[in-house]
Order: sequence, then structure tokens, then C-alpha cells
Amino acid sequence: MTDVTIVGAGPTGLMLACELRLAGVRVVVLERATEPTARSRGRGLHTRSVELLDQRGLLGRFLAVSEKFSVGGFFGGVHKPWPGGLDTAHPYGLATPQSVTERLLGERARELGAEIRRGCEVVGLSRSDGDGGSGPGGSGPGDAAGARAATEAGSATEAGVTVDLADGTRLRSRYLVGCDGGRSTVRRLTGIGFPGEPSTVDTLLGDLEATEDPGTIAAVVREVRKTQPRFGALPDVDGKAGVYRVVVPAEGVAEDRTTPPTLDEFKRCVRAVAGTDFGLHSPRWLSRFGDATRQAERYRAGRVLLAGDAAHIHPPTGGQGLNLGVQDAFNLGWKLVATVNGWAPEGLLDTYHAERHPVGAAVLDNTRAQITLLGSDPGAAALRDLFARLMDFEEVNRYITGMITAVDVRYDLGDGHELLGRRLRDLPLARGRLYDLTHDGRGLLLDRTGRLSAAGWADRVDHVADSAEELDVPALLLRPDGHVAWTGDDQDDLRAHLKRWFGTPTP
Repeated sequence: MTDVTIVGAGPTGLMLACELRLAGVRVVVLERATEPTARSRGRGLHTRSVELLDQRGLLGRFLAVSEKFSVGGFFGGVHKPWPGGLDTAHPYGLATPQSVTERLLGERARELGAEIRRGCEVVGLSRSDGDGGSGPGGSGPGDAAGARAATEAGSATEAGVTVDLADGTRLRSRYLVGCDGGRSTVRRLTGIGFPGEPSTVDTLLGDLEATEDPGTIAAVVREVRKTQPRFGALPDVDGKAGVYRVVVPAEGVAEDRTTPPTLDEFKRCVRAVAGTDFGLHSPRWLSRFGDATRQAERYRAGRVLLAGDAAHIHPPTGGQGLNLGVQDAFNLGWKLVATVNGWAPEGLLDTYHAERHPVGAAVLDNTRAQITLLGSDPGAAALRDLFARLMDFEEVNRYITGMITAVDVRYDLGDGHELLGRRLRDLPLARGRLYDLTHDGRGLLLDRTGRLSAAGWADRVDHVADSAEELDVPALLLRPDGHVAWTGDDQDDLRAHLKRWFGTPTP
């Protein structure tokens, strides 16, 4: 029996594998595809994703193969300059093809000891009693230490999850996380509802070569986008000269969106919108997507959890999907570590749903709004014009950019300082940078007083006494995901919050 099985080797699953392996949790990643995909539907990492890569010491790898962008306030076809005063040390995104993101995260997961098995399709799932948590489908927290002991003793009766694979083999683990996309097999087999709205419009997307002059293509795209913002042709995609990333409204809503469009269908749709097909040929890949918006009723059913597109689907407007999934994994990882390794306080794993479900719901809502803005009717055009003028106000632009880039996410941790529940940006310290101290995925007590102590939690929390001049609080406690769990200078209050987030102290 392994500790955690992850189904799906996309960015979400691979980020989760990295987080779990930082703490020595035994991980197997199952991926149905036999080879990594060359398709890159997701091409951007927003600011919060850039920050979490920096928190784990991975940003340098991504900067080496990516270009920075600062579109700022990109919302529903409205483009504005990057706003000033965004609360981050990384005021940019990264133009990184999804295939590259998967390669880099896969390399890191393997470096840390994760096992990634390709060509493994899950076809069945069963759960035993004792799911190790108090959330939906749970029967009580805190059995992790005993379960670990049972594992080491070779107990055959330990609670867990078993998956059946298409080749007839079975794999058993203590926890299972479905990161297997919008048509998640794990979600279906677990019986978790996926309510929402079906697609009302379809869009075609693909990478193709074109014979038309690049200047002519650019001019036509500029003119067409005045009335049809769902159309575009981006040249030299991923550094491939002459290859365009083309997006165009489809002729209707497909019953089977898994079947890609043909080249003839693609060209026909481009001609219908632009009056020419630009001589498109030699497609690298073609696909279609809809504007369906759905969210899992719960992100946890006992020992089975969902993350990424398995937990939520929405239109790709704003480029938030890949980022939302990676950030799900960042929130879940340390909580699953705590549960598997036996130090999780009661209810910790349930906070994954409590914190991330509202974040996912907010993204679904903003993509619904963007789809309305992207309409081609006169009302939508008037709304876009109004929205563009509103975003000329710096405060509005900053609000929209913070929402899209996820730097404005604040978890509800109760009343307290305005930092409570928010992620902390990278800060200069006397001994370097804050994010340099977070590479190991542990908690962090940043203490400006020099009088506080995290004794008893040294195996889970690092204590750093530093001036941190940009902070306006005496001290703060950071969770492993970089969100502020406590501020103040009272030792007893600190101990209470250490217990709340990091469990019982070690004698």
C-alpha cells in the first residue's frame, strides 16, 4: 500500500506530487496517456502561480524557458496596462506552454522520488471503512498515526482506497486524489455531483500554419475583433515561426466535444467570421471547447479528494483554469502531508474544501461575466465599452487584475489583522528573501520581536527572528502554502494557533 495515489499527470497532479514528496509521503501518479501531450491549451502562469513556484525554489527553471507578460486587467476581451500597486514582488505572468509546465513539474516530482506511471487507466474504485476525516463521507479525523503504524506492520485490513486499472491490476493507497480533468473518472466513480450549466456556445482552437501574409492576417484580426472578440490568431506560437494559435467561434454546440474538428470545419468557421481562411494548413492539433460551467458539490468524499478540472470546469477566459488547479494542489498538499504523517489537527483536511470551493466558485462567476462581455451582439459591445472605461480607473484595474491573478484570495480564518488568511508576498529580510525560507514546504514563524517560540513544533515549523522592516506586525505565522495563519506578539495566543494548524506539539 502506498500513501497517496494521484490520478492524472497534468499540472495539478504533478504539483501535488511535488508537495507530498517534499515531506516524504509515498506517491504514485497514474496517467492514462502513454506519452506527454504536445498540446498546450494552457499557456500562461498568473502571478500567484509564479509566487508559489518561487516559494518552492522552482521559479528559475520556469524563467529560463518562459517570457514574462504583464497584460494586467485582461478581462472579457478588455485589455489594459498592468496596474500599479499590486501586492506582489512578481508583478507579471509567465507565457509558459502547458507541455513545458508539465515537463518541469514532472522532472521535479521524479527528483523528489514520485513514481509516475503512464498508460494506466482507472476503470474501478472501491473504498474501505474508516476514511480518516470528518468531512462529507468521513468518519472522524486523526487516524493517520495509527494507519502509518499499520502500514509498516503490513496490515491487510488498513482503511484505504483501491483502484482497478484497465490492464487488470489493482493499486491500493491510503488516499486518492482525482486530478483527471473535467470528465473525471474518479469523480464519477466516487459519486460526487457536478452541477452547473451546459455549454451554450462552442469555440474551436488549434495550432496551424498559414500561407497568407502575416501583415494581412494581423490587420484582418484587428478589424474582426472589434465586433467578434472570440476570434484571434496569435503568430509564432511557442517560438514556432509561421505557426498560428487560432481561436474561432464554432458553427454550433457539439454533442461530442471529445471529437476534434476537421481542418475543413476549422477553415469554414474562420471564413464565416473573417471572410478568409488565411490559407490555413498543416494543423499541429485542433480541438473544441465549450462554455460549460460546473463545480463538484464537494472536493472531498472521505479518503477521495478532487483537484483541478476534476473539481471545476469553466470557460478559459482569463486563462485561469490551469492556475486554479495548481493552486488547489498547493492548498491540499501540506494538509494531506499532515494527515498521512500523523500530525494533522482535527478537521484540517476538511479545510481544503472549505477554502478552495469558494475560490473555485468565484472563478466560475467571473468567467460567466466574461462570456457575457465576449458576446457579439450590440448589448455586449456596449457593455465592453463601458467596462473598458471603468477599467481606466486604477482601483478598478487593480481589483480585476488581483481577481484574475489570484493575489486577492483570502481564506476565512476568522476576525483579526487584515493579513489574516491572505498569502504573503515575498519580502526582503536581513538574511535574504522570505520565499527563500519556504522551499521545504514547512510552516514559518517570522518573529520581529525575538521573544517568541515555536518549541514543540520544530519538526513542522521553522522559527526565524528577523527585522522584516516591511511588515507592520510584531510577528506572524505562515502556513506551508504561504497564507498568514496568525499575527501578534502573545506567546499563549501563538501556541493556540500552532495547535490549530500544526497539531499537538512534540514533547
